[in-house]
Amino acid sequence: GWCPLSPAGAQTTQLLVEPPWTPAVLWDRVTLTCQGSGTAGATSWYKGGWLWWQKGTERFVVNKSGTYTCGRPGSGLSPPVRV
Repeated sequence: GWCPLSPAGAQTTQLLVEPPWTPAVLWDRVTLTCQGSGTAGATSWYKGGWLWWQKGTERFVVNKSGTYTCGRPGSGLSPPVRV
């Protein structure tokens, strides 16, 4: 989508969900992967709009339902994903 906060041509952050169903369901062992520019180890994770994990890994397995978003320094926040 269109994002007014990113300069033209800027790398955007994407949140990949495996397996790729929507909505993802927990018994599938949902793995979220944050993709974007910047350092992988500086990924911030948000759950339900609240900062949940800072300077975390770019990938983790979800064990609680909710709406997840990830962010990278320099590339902003990903679109939210419901699990």
